[in-house]
Amino acid sequence: MTPAVQLLAVGAAAPSWRLPAAEVAAAWGRGGGRGEAAVCAPDEDTLTLAAEAAGRALAASGLQTDIVDGLWWGTSRPPFAEGPSHAVLARAVGLSHRSGGVLCAGSAHAGIEALLAAADAVGAGTARVALVVVSDAIIPGLGTPFETRTGAGAAALVLVSHGGNASLGPRVTRTHPYLDRYRGDDEPATRDLYDARLFREEIFFPTMRELGDQLGALEINRWSLPDPDGRLGATLARQLGAETLASVSVYGSLGDTGAAASLLGGVGALDAAGTVGIVAWGGGRATGITITVREPVLGAAAIARSLGGGRAATYAEVLRSRGQLVASGETVPMGVPPQSAQFVRGADEMLGLLGARCVDCGTINTPPSIHPHCISCGSTKFVLEALARHGRVYTYVVNQTMPAPFVAPLPIAVIDLDDGARVMLQVTEHSAPLEIGTEVELVVRRYAHERGAPVYGYKARPLARADVR
Repeated sequence: MTPAVQLLAVGAAAPSWRLPAAEVAAAWGRGGGRGEAAVCAPDEDTLTLAAEAAGRALAASGLQTDIVDGLWWGTSRPPFAEGPSHAVLARAVGLSHRSGGVLCAGSAHAGIEALLAAADAVGAGTARVALVVVSDAIIPGLGTPFETRTGAGAAALVLVSHGGNASLGPRVTRTHPYLDRYRGDDEPATRDLYDARLFREEIFFPTMRELGDQLGALEINRWSLPDPDGRLGATLARQLGAETLASVSVYGSLGDTGAAASLLGGVGALDAAGTVGIVAWGGGRATGITITVREPVLGAAAIARSLGGGRAATYAEVLRSRGQLVASGETVPMGVPPQSAQFVRGADEMLGLLGARCVDCGTINTPPSIHPHCISCGSTKFVLEALARHGRVYTYVVNQTMPAPFVAPLPIAVIDLDDGARVMLQVTEHSAPLEIGTEVELVVRRYAHERGAPVYGYKARPLARADVR
């Protein structure tokens, strides 16, 4: 690893729901059940989590998105099995059409693969600023032991050739053709371990000890270690002599976040000087890497807050959100297919949240594609620009009856943005009160899943009083 690869900033995101383990246990007639796991609401997925984490990392870095050379994204569940997953996320984050990068998928090891690929690009000089995003939202098999620990979350890192407060250090990888947790073709759920004892004694611990022995010579102060069943992580830490296990709080609050787990467990530990060891596991591969922190990394101090909160969801709500509990009857299809001209021509303005500013009078027209003339002066001279992501509710309505797949009550608000633009958007599920004058932030969400394709756009999320500017 070249010492030129440095870490400038980090960010993280968690979904808005938490599933108590006791809810799952009760549904299957089992007693007990401790803790909870983070799960996605119906309008959240691996892409929306990735976009939020990336936005926070970029905001912490202070960099403009147009100088980011590429996006390196790791997830076991890209939103399109085959399609423009990478391109949609890059546009939602605000990256240039010229940006590069890769999408790593296929196993829980995909997250660390994205980090290593981005580091190699920066080290080789083909990228000066690389955005790394890891995200996952695992769907478990119903009734399996894995179900109570299956989580969701995302982390983002901004790598640079110079100017960061931390440096990426040596890496160690081991590869064995073991079949651990996996999904077969056309299977929505991830299969749990077949023989937990065999996995523990002949696969997991031997491989982890080998990596730990290699990394342990580097005087690591804090560790992020895999924890496949809620107990193995602590046992492994004792075997490695790891005094500080930074990842334990993330596993405890979010559950197993798959491809995001290793980096989510480590980014919060980058807020103090020292060496952090990060170990990832999945798909028959295990990789460890060190990060040497000279001064607190930008954004690291805010990680715990980014991952906190979330409302308790019922088991039935979670199953409906995951598509494992489906109502009978026909849903109302969208009038415009996702591959139609309207989506092709309007993709940039929807994902980039663009407005058309009138050259003559300065009025921002939204959305640009349906306003050939300025709504204020009638001019046809416009400049496209990104809209503000913060504003206040001008007025709103709550729809109490909605056709499937939408769920009532569904609030829709007219928002006056900080830059003077006015937009009408759906409102996310929220705990803060919705009223005229409420401050909101705009976030990427999944609106629908149509003809096999997820459809993304922006929604307004009311800000709690502690977050109000």
